[in-house]
Amino acid sequence: MKAIIVGCGKLGSGLALSLIRKGHTVTVIDIDPAAFQLLGQNFTGKTILGIGFDREILEKAQIHIADAVIACSKSDDANALIGRIARNIYKVPHVISRLYDPRRAEIYRTLGIQTISTTTWGVLRAIEMLSYSGLDSVLTIGDSNVEVIRIDVPPLLIGRTVNELTAVGEIQVVAVSRGNKSFLPTLGTVLQQNDIVYISVLASSAKRLQALLGRS
Repeated sequence: MKAIIVGCGKLGSGLALSLIRKGHTVTVIDIDPAAFQLLGQNFTGKTILGIGFDREILEKAQIHIADAVIACSKSDDANALIGRIARNIYKVPHVISRLYDPRRAEIYRTLGIQTISTTTWGVLRAIEMLSYSGLDSVLTIGDSNVEVIRIDVPPLLIGRTVNELTAVGEIQVVAVSRGNKSFLPTLGTVLQQNDIVYISVLASSAKRLQALLGRS
């Protein structure tokens, strides 16, 4: 996968390094040359100095062949603009924008742009969005320590019960959509093919959720 990351702060640099470790091609854009120091001397990706929503800069980063664009600059407005350019002009398959103001999340989603917030949870969520298109953030609650996500039931869990996707105090299935109906499941509810499951999860339990989904 070829990813472009705009903004080389803690989130952008952390995400860039994580993607590089997974074998992806990464280009990082930032207006501040000092920001690239967060990547370290062993960073094997490409860095470009410039304004992230400048189309010349984006084309220099080869946005026309990018699989993903992640806008995580310090400005919500800039991130929204970068997301819209990537989605509407260059038709990038995966577009993610960082939010400092969670109240604007719904606006971003109506534009077809997924959103992330907070550095620690943000890195994990961005990796998940890029690697598994069946996962989507629905709601971030309070200080972002709790998030509600929506997933298509993976093959591993078909025929299993909700209880097997539950960790008391950490992970809980809050709703299931099946066909044209949604309902509140019990621990004994059996998951079926094509079910859509809504799960509330603590940020600190992201790896445990991955394991339960068979993606550790």
